[in-house]
Amino acid sequence: MASPRRIGAPDAKNRTVLLDAAEQLILDQGYAAVTSRKVAEYAGLKPQLVHYYFRSMDELLLEVFRRRAEHGLELQQQLMRTRQPLHALWEFSTDPAGARITMEFIALANHNPAIRAEVALYAERFRDIQIETLEKVLGTADIDPGRFPPGALAVLMTSVSRVVILEQALGVSGGHAEALELVRRELERVEGAPAQNDTSDTPQAT
Repeated sequence: MASPRRIGAPDAKNRTVLLDAAEQLILDQGYAAVTSRKVAEYAGLKPQLVHYYFRSMDELLLEVFRRRAEHGLELQQQLMRTRQPLHALWEFSTDPAGARITMEFIALANHNPAIRAEVALYAERFRDIQIETLEKVLGTADIDPGRFPPGALAVLMTSVSRVVILEQALGVSGGHAEALELVRRELERVEGAPAQNDTSDTPQAT
C-alpha cells in the first residue's frame, strides 16, 4: 500500500507565505484567478510548493478563508470591549478589503459545497457576536429591543455595509451618502459622536 503524500508542516514559513499570496490574489483578481502557478508567482516560490503544502486548490482556498475568518472573529470579540462598540463594529463592517474578500468567498460558495458550509458556519458565529454586542449596547442605552430587535439590526448593518462597498466597486453611488449619514446619525444617537484622535482601543481589520 502506497504511503500518503507528504504535506508540509502547518506552521512552516512557506505555507504562510502561500496563504498570504493567495489572499492577495483573491483581493486583486478574484477567486477564479487562484491557480497554483499564480499563487506561486505572487509568493515568489516554485509552483510545486503549493501542492507540497496543500493537497488541492480547494484546500488552499479553505485555509485562506478559515484563517481570515478566525482573525475576524477575534477582532469582533475585541470590538465588544471598546468604549464605542457599535462605531467600531460599523468601521469593521465597512472595511473595503474585508468586504471584498467576503463577497469573493460567497461567490465561490455557490459552486463549492465545502466553502459554502464554512461560510455559513462562520457567518452564524459572526452574527452571534454582533447580536450580543447590540443587546448590551441597546440595554445600556435603554432602547426597547422589541422595537429595535438586535438580530434585525445586525442584519441591516451588515447588509448596508456590503451593498455600499459592492456598488462602489461597480461605480454606483446613488443613495450611498444618505444611507451612510443615516447610519452615522443613529450610531451617534446611541453612543454619541465617535471619539476623536483616540483609536487605540479600536482594532483594525487587516
